[in-house]
Parts: sequence; structure tokens; C-alpha cells
Amino acid sequence: MINRNILHKLGKELTQPEILILLGPRQVGKTTLLKMLENYVQQQGYKTAFFDLEQPQVLANFNRQDNKIMQMISQAGDVVFIDEFQYVRDISKIFKAIFDSKKKIKIICSGSSSLEIHKHLRESLAGRRFLYHIFPLEYSEIKNSYPNFRFEDYLRFGGMPGLVHTNSTERKQQILNELLGSYILKDVKALVKEENIRAFNHLLYLLAENQGSTISMHSLAGEIGLSSKAINHYLDILEQTYVNYRIYSYSKNLGNELKKSCKTYLYDLGIRNMLLKDFSAGSGRHDKGIILESFVFLRLQTMLAPNMEIKFWRTRDGGEVDFILLKDRKPIPIEVKSKITSPEFPSGLRRFLSRYPAVESAYVINEQIEEDIFYRNCLIHFLTFEKFSKDFQI
Repeated sequence: MINRNILHKLGKELTQPEILILLGPRQVGKTTLLKMLENYVQQQGYKTAFFDLEQPQVLANFNRQDNKIMQMISQAGDVVFIDEFQYVRDISKIFKAIFDSKKKIKIICSGSSSLEIHKHLRESLAGRRFLYHIFPLEYSEIKNSYPNFRFEDYLRFGGMPGLVHTNSTERKQQILNELLGSYILKDVKALVKEENIRAFNHLLYLLAENQGSTISMHSLAGEIGLSSKAINHYLDILEQTYVNYRIYSYSKNLGNELKKSCKTYLYDLGIRNMLLKDFSAGSGRHDKGIILESFVFLRLQTMLAPNMEIKFWRTRDGGEVDFILLKDRKPIPIEVKSKITSPEFPSGLRRFLSRYPAVESAYVINEQIEEDIFYRNCLIHFLTFEKFSKDFQI
């Protein structure tokens, strides 16, 4: 078992009355987290029940009237775990009825990427549930359990838990290929017209190829042969199934700043490399900079709180900062630079701080340098990628 950073937060939720829901893509470790939580609860002396709805015989037991399901859950234990809860029709209404009945039952469940889940969450469980987004394993999580795990391997194969326990490169590629196929077959097929699956696959490839670059809906539509409206719809599907993320440009309406551009990032480095069919080592890749930038983005994504947001900054004449992390609306610029051997001050960051002189701290994530320097009133932190992965906090 790899100890997940989020486990401590989830443990605190066990004493709260709201229904706890873990959401995320397939195979990121949601079931394992439920099992770890169940073990923790049992050690506290509580009676538990675990329903894995991907098991046909278990799901068959939920093929009954709503009041019978409610009775079954209510009598199962003090804490009830339900894996892949979206398979049960109207399950959110049943959860609502149990919660409103004030029964002393804690329900903890997981759901894979499904647009139907979002509909149920909005309509039936508002104010009654607490959501946690589950991501692939972070590099630091694997490193803590496997001290010999290499950073380069994370950049090649990503953080999907199913890969951790095999050293075979071919096996890892097979697993990633299966995960990608499973997403298309299970999660997307019902949401995309059959005749457009090929276009959807083409879009996935283009997003992988252009990761970290500003994208144009018009250009994507022209290359794929669909309308811009269809491209936006597919991007919505990818985002709501936790497979791809869009971030937008930061602007205070100062002249020359891009205001409506966006960049995209896939949820796992291994999945991106599978789409590109390129698992070569980072030192020999033309896209090494994008891979490292994506690594930083994925780390930032795991730590977002409700008062935080990730953007980027770019001007029409070439000024650029990779990420602007907003916390309570205050910008924290983060630049990713692999090839520096001294605490050099990136020109894009210098331009950003000149435009926004009230900024108090900034970060330069790189391969070698760990040092702090001042620029005017701003403290610039130089962190290595491994230090950033392990210790970065805002």
C-alpha cells in the first residue's frame, strides 16, 4: 500500500455527517482509498459494510425498490462504503432520504468519470455531500514508499497506481493502453456519437501533442473536421470526466495581455505518452520542457483549495509566465525552467513583476538550484522538481 497524502484529510471527514464522495478517473486508486478508510474505521470499533458495485452479484442486490435499498444500506453498518455508486439508478435520491432521516450512518462512496454523477450531485445531494477529487499518484507519494523510484520513470510512465508494482516497460505500456481504451469504451462511448469516436480520438491526440501550448478552437475544428461548438463540447466531456484540464490566461486588463486564451493538460504523464506512443527518456525528447511543465501543473492541481485557481500569463509580444497560482485572488507566479545552472531571473517573470509590483513571492522550478533571492519586494524561491513535489505549500 502506498500512503496517499489525501488519506489524512479523508480521515477527518469520518466524523462529519455529510456523505463523502470520492470522484476521479478510472484506476487512480479510489477503491484502495475506500479499503484503507474502512480498515481505519474498523480499528476505531465501528461496524462497516463494503459494496463493490462493479461486482455483478453485488450490483444485483441493488436491483430492487428504493425503499428496500435504503433499508439495506441503513442496516448494513455504522459506516457504509459503496464503490462505483453511479451504477445504481437514482442512488443520489436514496442517499438524500437516508441523510434527511437523521439516521446515524456515515456513507462513503466513490464514482468514476460519468456526467450522470454530476447531474445527481447537483439535483439531489446539494448541501448533503462533500466531494474529494482523487488524482493519480504523486511522485512524492511513490518515492516515500519506494526510495529507489526514479524521477525519470515518473516522467515517462506517470502515476497510475497499477504501474507501480511492475518493472517491465512493456507491461507498463500495456496497462496504460488498456486504461486509455477503457476510458473510450466505458466513459465516452455513451456520450459521443458512434460515428464521431474517431474524431474524438483525434482530438485526444492533438491535445497530447499540443499540451502546454495555447490552443485555438477554430484550428482544432479545422484539423479534425468538426465545428468549434463540437470541439468545445468534447473538451467539456474530457474535463467533466477528469481526463483533461483547461486553464485560462490571467489578466488585469492591462494593454497587450492575452485575455481569452487557454492551455490544456491531460491528467497523467503516462497517459499522454501513450497517446503520443512515445516513452523515450526525457533527456532525448524535444518536448522535455512540456513534460516538466506538465509535472508542475499536475502537482498544483492536487493542492487546489476552493479559494485557489491556476492560470497562466502571456502577452502579445512574447512575455510569458507558465503558471499564475491565485490564492484569495492574489497572484503567485510560477515559472518552470529545466536548463539553468545558477539562480537566473527569467525574463518573463521579470516582466510580470514589473506589471504587478505588489506580488510578494514567486517560484522558479528547475532541475538543480535551491536558493532564494529578492527582486524588488518579491522573494523568488528556486526549487528543484523533487523538492517542489515533496515540500511545496502555499
